[in-house]
Amino acid sequence: MLRFEVSVEDLLRSRFALSPALDLVLLLRSLAGRERPLPRAWAALLLPVFERLRRETELNAVLALQTPQGGPNFVAPPPRGFNQTWADDLAVIRATPLEAARHEFATTATGLSARDPRVRAVLDSTDAVSRIAEAMDQAWHELLAADWPQLRAICERDVVHRVGVIGEHGWATAIESLHPGIAWRAGGIEIGFFRGGTVRLAGDGLLLIPSVFVGNIAAQLEDPWPRTLVYPARGTAALWSEQETVPQPDALTALVGRARARLLLALDAPASTSHLARSLAMAPGAVGDHLAILRGAGLLVRARSGRSVLYRRTPLGEALVAGSG
Repeated sequence: MLRFEVSVEDLLRSRFALSPALDLVLLLRSLAGRERPLPRAWAALLLPVFERLRRETELNAVLALQTPQGGPNFVAPPPRGFNQTWADDLAVIRATPLEAARHEFATTATGLSARDPRVRAVLDSTDAVSRIAEAMDQAWHELLAADWPQLRAICERDVVHRVGVIGEHGWATAIESLHPGIAWRAGGIEIGFFRGGTVRLAGDGLLLIPSVFVGNIAAQLEDPWPRTLVYPARGTAALWSEQETVPQPDALTALVGRARARLLLALDAPASTSHLARSLAMAPGAVGDHLAILRGAGLLVRARSGRSVLYRRTPLGEALVAGSG
């Protein structure tokens, strides 16, 4: 079992962040067969590109650094916050000192693939870091960049939901809602299916990262990362469905129209206009117009949260969605 000892100060310093680099690494692991497989339709689109990148770039050197337990820290650096971008991550990867990278090569590049002459030539070169960074940048742009706005919106909405749970029910409920295998007991967070013993946060807090690719729960316990839990973002399950599209309930669509039905169904958790536009691939102006109509009909209410205006379903809106399933 893994247990985090959590003080009041730790709760005050705990925070959420997004990690594009971590999700890229998890996607690469899935495509390489080292994580849960992608849905067939998704894999059919990405696997040919992935295999071409393995032939044309140094991506095999990146994959050779991945072990069953994880991979080197420098290819997925700790995110600084909620606004983390791939450009932020790439800059940190490129700035990794060669000796620091080689230290990680020694502990992760131990499998059969690391003995491939082409891979070995990359890892032993004086420009290994820049070659690995370039391969990852190409993988980002060809495998993930097009989908990232929608996937990021899912993660952002997850964080909005978790913050709401903290405000209404407290940290214990919010932590336990991350995964069925997580429990809050006697001032600590316990994960029964992990090994790791007891970890004291020592006032530094816990970093919480929602991910669209993590299959279960992942933990980061080693420097330079803060103590971290990576968990599946809410709404991720629909992405992993074998269905190419989620059918809309005919009754709700007939009543309010397809676009407004999609918006009502998407508001399982409070969300802003921009989050909805990203996650549903709709124009922000159109989303705003539809939300105004739904609000005027008494199906939605809105409230300000910091600099964002969040929409949520009213009891009437909830009843319509529940009755349409």
